[in-house]
Amino acid sequence: MKPYLFSFLAGILAGIVYSAIGVQSPAPPTVALAGLLGILAGEQILPVARRMLLGVKLKAAWSEAKCSQHMFGPLPGGHVADAAAKDKHPS
Repeated sequence: MKPYLFSFLAGILAGIVYSAIGVQSPAPPTVALAGLLGILAGEQILPVARRMLLGVKLKAAWSEAKCSQHMFGPLPGGHVADAAAKDKHPS
């Protein structure tokens, strides 16, 4: 139940921000995509900051938090490389 409540509250916050900057919802595609990119980037701030507070450098903290994987997803053809690696080294 908590994720739904938090999602609803985040939606209200987004609505307030959209209203403040004068963008109607549903937003034009480029504005909406920029907002989604901001959400993805914002999700990475706390995990990376926590690691950096423990003395980990930015590049290592980014890698440990798997930020690229979360923000950009698997690259096209990545599943082919994974399958080939499994064929070479069966478990």
